[in-house]
This record gives sequence, C-alpha cells and structure tokens, in this order.
Amino acid sequence: MIRRDPNSGIDMIIPVIMAGGAGTRLWPLSRKQKPKQFLNLLSPDYSMLQTTYQRISGLKWNKSILVCNEEHRFLAAEQIRKLEMASGTDIILEPEGKNTAPTVALAAHHAQSNVGSADGEPILLVLSADHEINDICGFEKAVSKAITLAKKGKLVTFGTIPSRPETGYGYIKSGAAEDEGFEVVAFEEKPDLKRATEFLNTGGYLWNTGMFMFKASTYLSELQKYAGDIHKACEQAYQKKAHDLDFVRVGASEFINCPSNSIDYAIMEHTKLSSVIPIDVGWSDVGSWKTLWDSSDKDSDNNVILGDVLTTDTQNSYIRAENRLVTTIGVNDLIVIESQDSVLVAPKSASERIKDIVTQLQTNNRHEHISHPLVHRPWGHYYSIFKQDRYQVKHITVKPGAKLSTQMHHHRSEHWIIVSGAAQVTKGEQSFLLAENESTYIPIGTIHALENPGLIPLELIEVQAGPYLGEDDIIRFDDRYGRS
Repeated sequence: MIRRDPNSGIDMIIPVIMAGGAGTRLWPLSRKQKPKQFLNLLSPDYSMLQTTYQRISGLKWNKSILVCNEEHRFLAAEQIRKLEMASGTDIILEPEGKNTAPTVALAAHHAQSNVGSADGEPILLVLSADHEINDICGFEKAVSKAITLAKKGKLVTFGTIPSRPETGYGYIKSGAAEDEGFEVVAFEEKPDLKRATEFLNTGGYLWNTGMFMFKASTYLSELQKYAGDIHKACEQAYQKKAHDLDFVRVGASEFINCPSNSIDYAIMEHTKLSSVIPIDVGWSDVGSWKTLWDSSDKDSDNNVILGDVLTTDTQNSYIRAENRLVTTIGVNDLIVIESQDSVLVAPKSASERIKDIVTQLQTNNRHEHISHPLVHRPWGHYYSIFKQDRYQVKHITVKPGAKLSTQMHHHRSEHWIIVSGAAQVTKGEQSFLLAENESTYIPIGTIHALENPGLIPLELIEVQAGPYLGEDDIIRFDDRYGRS
C-alpha cells in the first residue's frame, strides 16, 4: 500500500504519470498488449508503473493523473488498485498514442478543470511510468527545488549528470544559474560516441530525462504559442470528454487528428521559459536490455542472472529465464531472454536494434509482438496452452464475482470443462450452474456468458474449434466493463 500526505498546502503538486509507451526494445517481454511499464522489470513484486507510484509516495499530493492507451485501461487500473491508489488517481484514456506533448496537454486541461490546488494554479510533475530512480531522497529534493521555479512560471526539466559517454540519450546543455536551477542553452539529439565523449569532457551537458514540472496554465500557454495545432486538437478532444466507469474518455476523432510530437520538439526547444535542475539520483529510462544491464546488480562475472539459469565461462551478460532452465557456455556480452513463447539472443551492443525484430514480426503477421500466451482481462486472465489452425486450448481464470461479456461467435464453437470453483453459465435461453469436473458445449452462433458466483477463482479449460479463432470474432451484447 502507498501512503501519501493528504494535507493540502501551497506546495501541493499533481503527479502526471505517462504510461503510453510501447517499449519495443525490451521485446520479447514487452509487447503491444502489455508493454514494459506494466512488467516487473526492476522488482520481483511490482511493475514499473507501481514502482513509479511508490517513488512519489513521500511527496505532498492527494490526486494524480495517469494517462494511458485505451487498450491498457484495465491493466493500469488493476495495478493501481493493488496499491490502493484507485481513489487517488484519475485515468485519462488516449484513443491513440500521440507522443508526450498531447498527453500532457490532456492532463493539464484535466488538472485545471477537476483537480485544482491550494492557490488555484495546479503544478504538474510529469513523469514516465517506465523510468528507474535509485535515490528517492535526492529525487524529492530536486522536486522541491523545481517547485520554486515552476511557481515563477518556468518550464522545468530535470537533467541527469552523465557518468559515461552515452549515445542512447538526448542531452541538455545548461547555462547560467537561476534560483534553484540553470537556464537551458540547447537540447541536443542523441549523439554518436565521439560527440558524447566531447559532451562528457566539456561539462555542462546533462542527460535529458524527459521529466518536467510546470504550472498547467504555463504549459498550455506555451503550447498554444509554439504548437497551436496540438493545443487546439487537445482542447477540442477534452471538451468532448465522457466518464466511463473509472476512466475519462476524450473525443476520439479530435484526438486522433492531433499531430504527434514530444514536449521537447513542440515546446522546450522554442520556449524562453525553460530551466533545468541537475540530478544525480541513479536515473535510467530502462529503454533497452543494455540499459537494464547497466543499472542492475551483477555477480562476480559481471552478469545479471534472473530465473532458472546455469552458466559456465559466461561474463558481462544479461540472462533472464521466465519459464524454464536456460544454460550458457563460453559467451560474453550477450543478452539472453527466455519468455513463454520466444527466445532472444543478441550482443549487448545490438540491443537498440531489437525494434528490427519487432518490425519483422509485424510484417509477417505474427502474434509474438502483440501478446503473451498469458493475457489479462478485467474479469481475470487466460493462458493459451496450445493452438493449431482449427483448434485452440485455453486455461481460463475468472475472479470471484467477475463475469465475461454476453457474447456470440460466428466462426468457432467452445467446450468448457470446470477444473475448480463454480460457473454460472448462460447458453441461449438456458441458465445453469456448473461445478468441478462438469462441462458444457457452446455451438457456433449461440449467445452465451460465463460468471463466477463464488468466493474463490473459477478455473476452467476451454477448447475452441472452428475455421477462425481470432479474438476479434466476438460479438458483445452486454459487458459490465464497458467494452464495445
């Protein structure tokens, strides 16, 4: 459980957590339906999103804003619920990813309309849901410094003091001191090794963390000045907002027509109001397997070993086994990732190129970039045990009190076999209870529903058969979770 200070005050801030990233460089664990921010990459017990909320638990706030993609809404809500944060978080859904500038614009409009602050000027602390910070005390001190500048109308960014000539990060060139920070002279793109080395030797250059603090009003004013098309589209999208269960949906067509751009390109490279706070808090964007290796604890052979792994004559490698034994002999500087249905082997130096594999998967219409065999749903989850052209076997778990939608399939029949718990089944005009070791058959075209009326999880095996087994062959007639 996260504990936070509920007392209002002049320094009250509104954390804005951006959870819309794709994380393709961390395939095969990070996938379209469950990208890296929802994975336990830094902790065995908490996802990166949950770790982000734990990081801000010592700051003074009583309401946060989480912005995520439409398809991740239940995943995000469930992870926040487990931290007992549901009542303190407003979740805004993006119909489509449009980069950080539109994301923060929606949050700024929402903060002005719904959250407020002690002095009527909401101050946003903008964070990504997939970063690592080791020194929480140092992070809190940096946030406290940034508040002073934000109150004065500054757009504050945080820059990490570089420890090596890193080519995977953008850089911020800092200038003269001002109050608690420094003026921003320039933003630099990701450099090659030679230029990164020059930055490190010259001094005054910081890694661009993509974390910000500013008044909502200041951000929207500068957005209108330098990226008016984004400002207009987001304003129109937010005006069309509607509440759906625990979520805030914005106007889909208005937001989809919004240009895609980052805060850096849209505003920070143009504004005269930017300041930077240097930080040295063990920050990493965990953007690739190499950066995860860089920031992880290593054994005597300089390896990061996770899961059931045996090694001989193996050094400087990141080896992760999720489901079975992985062994290595005589290797160096490798990434080896074993997941439920895929294995990645690559030199650490090629970790930025994993996107190329994801592109190949997309081009070949393969599913391995979309989802894992274990798929989470608002009612529970299912695991795809086996699949061939005309049949599929799933292990389904339904949470107590949860219900699948009332639905029908045009192309497949289903056999349900109850393993444990009890199932309330609707099949056409029939409604009946199934207990352990009992089964039923759902013919093609039959309207049906499945509910767990008990106090323990319902476990069942589902056998699908038919010419097409895709998840889009679902016609929903009723759904308590608001899915279309």
